[in-house]
Order: sequence, then structure tokens, then C-alpha cells
Amino acid sequence: MTARFNTFANPVSSKYIKRFTTASRVVDESTLPKATQELVKIRASQINSCGMCLDMHTKDAAHAGETPVRLAMIAAWRESTVFTDAERAALALTEEGTRLADANPGISENTWSEVRKHYDDDQIGALISLVATINAWNRLNVIAGLTGGDYVPGQW
Repeated sequence: MTARFNTFANPVSSKYIKRFTTASRVVDESTLPKATQELVKIRASQINSCGMCLDMHTKDAAHAGETPVRLAMIAAWRESTVFTDAERAALALTEEGTRLADANPGISENTWSEVRKHYDDDQIGALISLVATINAWNRLNVIAGLTGGDYVPGQW
């Protein structure tokens, strides 16, 4: 399937993507564990049905050593035993932060308490930024009609 809009060829959206990529490096360079970063990106991308992001982040996670079982269980993380308590807190925050319109007040006190228990302030700042960023990437790609399947680990 061909994308409905080539964001990389358009002068406005390509400039935005370059700046957005640069801003995303702050999270990449944070102390938030890389495995957690990929879990968050994958879970939000599953919820938002972003094939391009799912393709990229599952391949990058596998390339970095993530196990096939954990990758397969992300969508059912609540019903699995393969994630740490810290990862579970990050996944709960990801779900609630991705589905803001579906919940009131958005992030539950229980989820926030678990996040506070497992992460320091810098990691929480990175986690919040990451949830916001991956949701923006998902929307950018889904709206433009970009699809997954051709990504090669490390390509971007």
C-alpha cells in the first residue's frame, strides 16, 4: 500500500520530522531503561494501530535482544508474568496516557503511585515525554497512511 501523503518529501512535514527527531533524543539519552522505552513505544503503537511504528519498534527491540515471548505478550501484559513491576507501571501509564479521552481523570492515582515507586524524577520526565512523543508519531504516520513491513533495524 502506498502512503496517502509522503511526509518525508514535503518541505513542511519533513522539517517538522527532523526537529521532532532531535527533540526525541532527550528521552533516548535518559536513564529510562531502553527495554522500557521500546515496550512503551510498542504498546502505544498497538493501541493506535500504527503499523509503521509497530514494525520499527518490534524489530528494534528484537535487534537489541528483547525476547520473542515478551514481544508477543505486550498487548496482554496484565495477563502475563514476563514483565517487571517497573515495566508494568510504565505500560499502565502508557495505556492511560494514550487513551486520555476514554478515562476520567486520565491517569489513575494507582498508576501514578506505581510509577513514582519505580522511577526517579528524571525517568518519570522521560516516560511522560516518551508517551506523548510516541502518540504524536503514531498519529503522524496513521494520518499520512504510512504502513509497516519494510523497516530494517537501525534504519532511522
